[in-house]
Amino acid sequence: MAANASNDSVDKAVDSLKSLFSRKPPGIGIELTPERVNMARLRKQGSKLKLEALASVEIPEGVFEEGQILDTPVMAEAIQTVLTESKVRVKQASTAIPGRAITRVIPVPSELDDAELREMVLNQEASLYLPFPREEADVDYQKLGFFVDEDGIEKVQVLLVAVRKDITDTYLDTFAQAGLGLNVLETSSFALIRTIREQLRQFTPQEAAAIVDIEFESTEISIVVDGVPHFSRTVPIGTYQIQSTLSRAMNLPPSRNTELLQGMTVPASPMDTVGSPQMGGTNPGTAAMLRTLGELADELRRSIDFYLNQGEDMEVAQLLLAGPGSAIGQLDEFFAQRLSLPASQIDPISALSLQVSEEIPAEQRPGLATVIGLGLREM
Repeated sequence: MAANASNDSVDKAVDSLKSLFSRKPPGIGIELTPERVNMARLRKQGSKLKLEALASVEIPEGVFEEGQILDTPVMAEAIQTVLTESKVRVKQASTAIPGRAITRVIPVPSELDDAELREMVLNQEASLYLPFPREEADVDYQKLGFFVDEDGIEKVQVLLVAVRKDITDTYLDTFAQAGLGLNVLETSSFALIRTIREQLRQFTPQEAAAIVDIEFESTEISIVVDGVPHFSRTVPIGTYQIQSTLSRAMNLPPSRNTELLQGMTVPASPMDTVGSPQMGGTNPGTAAMLRTLGELADELRRSIDFYLNQGEDMEVAQLLLAGPGSAIGQLDEFFAQRLSLPASQIDPISALSLQVSEEIPAEQRPGLATVIGLGLREM
């Protein structure tokens, strides 16, 4: 695939999007997940990038669920712990909300000046796309570029982002309790896109990439065109659900530690006539894992079909797999065969040619894409 002239959109989406909060002195990237707090600090070293600090601590069950912080004191303590253990001293950070933000690309008249555009997007258009009252949302936007619609009228595309105020307020409160101010609060998909923007430059304006971020309790599916998420959906299947299915089939006790999956490999099974993996010859645990991964593949197919049925002249050219769940061996081959699409695993260390002090195992790298994207924001 040839690089295309409109790749400026990639930079606009990952660098120029105005945050919900104003910029302050540089800090670090901190990712909050249901089972861990991850931290990354990057710096430029000549023409290269160096991963200066990387740390992670576990958090108890019930502290963070579905993108919401349920226990701010415990989460704040975990953030303080990851800073202490990494010996990093900062007063500012960037973080991301996974799967709770509403993102839309909307067309608006091109003749509007900046003030008129702001008024229309934040107070008129936003109300049309929010499933809750406008006054309950923090809303931001970024002007992307001009286009001519089917009636020959010039318009401008605007990326709209909205999050419930109660969620953003909880994040602010938690980081304040941890002694940190927030430079940026964005969505996890934006952080991940920032990490792989060079890979996204491979695609033409008529080619979309489907980013599949398999996290602990869910998978976030983002259809991205020119570095901009045009469609996002969260599916309640993550590493915990995959491992729980595996454990039940093998009569093992349930566990929140999903590291077992990093040592698993999806068998190279031929497909039956309806596109499902044949289970013959596999043990009960592997068969159970395949069924759950098959359900995830079906949800991914539905998401892609829904996006393509919106009428845009577009094709999904590739699946890009990220998150801890994508470290399951041969998962990219499984999805490629199941969906008849090229699939590859995201390696943020290689994608950014990051210099590291200690070698990071290949199976851990896909789970670092989001926190490294947050660290990039703070450089």
